[in-house]
Amino acid sequence: MNIQEVKRQAEEEIIHKHKEVNQIVEVNQANVLNAFQKLRVSDSHFNPTTGYGYDDFGRDTLEDLYAEIFKAEDALVRPQLISGTHALTTALFGVLRPGDELLYITGEPYDTLHEVIGKKDGKDTGSLRDFGVSYNSIPLTKEGSFNVGRIKEMISTETRIVAIQRSKGYDDRPSFTIEDISQIIKEVRQVKSDAVVFVDNCYGEFVETREPIEAGADLIAGSLIKNPGGGITRIGGYIAGRKDLIELCSYRLTAPGLGKETGASLNSLQEMYQGIFLAPHVVGEALKGAIFTAKFLEKLGFNTNPAFDAKRTDLIQSVNFETAEQMVRFCQAIQQASPVNSHVLPQPSAMPGYEDDVIMAAGTFIQGASLELTADGPIRPPYTAFVQGGLTYAHVKIAVTQAVTQLIEDKIFIPHRVDTEIF
Repeated sequence: MNIQEVKRQAEEEIIHKHKEVNQIVEVNQANVLNAFQKLRVSDSHFNPTTGYGYDDFGRDTLEDLYAEIFKAEDALVRPQLISGTHALTTALFGVLRPGDELLYITGEPYDTLHEVIGKKDGKDTGSLRDFGVSYNSIPLTKEGSFNVGRIKEMISTETRIVAIQRSKGYDDRPSFTIEDISQIIKEVRQVKSDAVVFVDNCYGEFVETREPIEAGADLIAGSLIKNPGGGITRIGGYIAGRKDLIELCSYRLTAPGLGKETGASLNSLQEMYQGIFLAPHVVGEALKGAIFTAKFLEKLGFNTNPAFDAKRTDLIQSVNFETAEQMVRFCQAIQQASPVNSHVLPQPSAMPGYEDDVIMAAGTFIQGASLELTADGPIRPPYTAFVQGGLTYAHVKIAVTQAVTQLIEDKIFIPHRVDTEIF
C-alpha cells in the first residue's frame, strides 16, 4: 500500500462527514444571504470614508449585518481591530472596571491573553491587573468538561465577566460546542443572573449552524483574518452582543463620547462584505480539510484530535508527534506546500505572548490568516502541531500528503498502521 492509496481510502471513509459539512454550509449560507437581502446591501455600501469617518453608512450597515448574522443586538466591525486578541482585549477593557473580577471557566485562556490579563511580576504594562481588575480561572475536569460545581463556588459578587474560550487553542482539551456553551450558561445564570457571559469565538464562526449569542452569551468577539473574513479580508475584528455592552466596547475602541460614530473604513468595506458572504463556504472547505487530515494521519498511526468523526465546533485539528524533530519537519513541509513563501524554511523561535519557542508554518496571502492553511504550535511535549484552515479542500489534501511523504523520505517517521514495505 502506498501513500496515495492511504489517501484514497481515507477519502472514501469520510464521505458521510463531508456530506454533513455540506448541509451546515448550506444553512449558514442561507442565513448570511438572507441578512444581506434584509439590509438591502448595495454597491454604494462599499464606498470608503476617511478622517473621522462620520456618517459612514457602509460601515454602519456592515455592523448591522454582523448583528443580524450572529443574532446580536449590535456589533462593532472595524479594520482598527487588528487581531482576535485585540478584539478580545477591547471587549474586556470596555466592560470591566476596577474591582471587577474576570473569571475564565475554560481553564487558562490562549497564550496571547496572559499579558492582557496581567502577570504577577509587578511590571506595569497597562494590563487588566494594573487597572485593578482581578482574575481567576477554573480548570476543566479530567474528562475535559466544565467543572460545574467549582464554577458555582467561584462566582462571586465581584464577578463581572464569565469568559468562555470556545476553541481549545494550543491546549490539549476538547473545544466546546454551542450546546455545551448553552448548558453552562444556564448554570452560570442560576448563580449570578447579571454576569456578562463573554465567548471568545475565534475559529468557531460558521462551523455549526448556531453561534454563542443564540446559546445565551451576552458578548462574542473574533478576528476577520479567521473565519468571518472568508479568506479575503486583510484586516479587522468584530465584537457582537448586547447593545449596552457594544456601546461600552466602542468607547474603549475610540474614546468616551465618540464610540461607534467615528472610525473611517478607508478601503476595507468591499472585502469585508464579500468576506462574510464567502465565509460559510470557505469554512466548509477548511472543515473538510480538517476531517481529511484527522482520518489520513490516523490511518498512518498519528494521534489526532478531534477524531475524524467527532462533532466539530472549530477549525483546529491537532496532531501529536513523537519528537520535536517530527513536529518541526511536518510544519516546514506544510510551508513548502504553500502558495506563498514556499521557499522559506520556518524555524522554532520566541514569539511575543508565548512562553515556549513556536514553530509557525503560514504560507498565507494575508499575514497571520488562520483561515488559510497553517500548521504551528509551541515546542513542548507532547509536541502537538495545530493544523488549521485551508481556502480549498484540495490544497489541504495536497499539503498534508506532501508533508507526510517528506517525513517518510527523511526517515524520521515510519507509518505504524499500514503496510510499510514500499516506504
